[in-house]
Amino acid sequence: MPSSQTPSIAGYALDPTTVRPPLSDAEILRISPDELRETLVRLREEGCSMLLDVGGVDYLARVPRFDVVYHMLALPTAPASVAEVGTPRRVRVLVGVPGDHPHVPSVSDLWRSADWAEREVYDLFGIVFDGHPDLRRIQLPDEWEGHPLRKDYPLRGPAREATPRPSFALKSNVPAGAPPSGKVAEALRQQIARVRGEEQ
Repeated sequence: MPSSQTPSIAGYALDPTTVRPPLSDAEILRISPDELRETLVRLREEGCSMLLDVGGVDYLARVPRFDVVYHMLALPTAPASVAEVGTPRRVRVLVGVPGDHPHVPSVSDLWRSADWAEREVYDLFGIVFDGHPDLRRIQLPDEWEGHPLRKDYPLRGPAREATPRPSFALKSNVPAGAPPSGKVAEALRQQIARVRGEEQ
């Protein structure tokens, strides 16, 4: 679908969900961060009592850069047929979050299941959940630099990216997962020392 025919919200760029095939088993709502709490409270009152997951996505070249995605489920609360139980209402809520100010309100007070999920999105994407009672890293050490699921995160990590890669260490002559030893280790040590100006 050409971008001129693709829906946009308040100046937001192409929404990837608009060019995907329709999902027959889920409603998809796109909202702004300001609408998040009101929308999720309304969905909860409508029966979406289960928050399955909170996730993050980085669309590096898009505005807004990030999506925070909420997967919700409404199970029947009254006696229901097998078909009704087997086809519950599913709702996916996508919240566009700007890259220069990645903040959204926390919903951990509405669903306890959001607690660790929000911490994971914070840890891996750097999106801040305002009002979260204990927002800190959950997978990586506290001293870790950056957020590794961002598309602009260095492939080798921030510390190793500064370390030169030896010109001879190619897949053709270094077995996968094998630590350097012997002549390879010594050549690597010398090359790193030269780059750091420590050569004797």
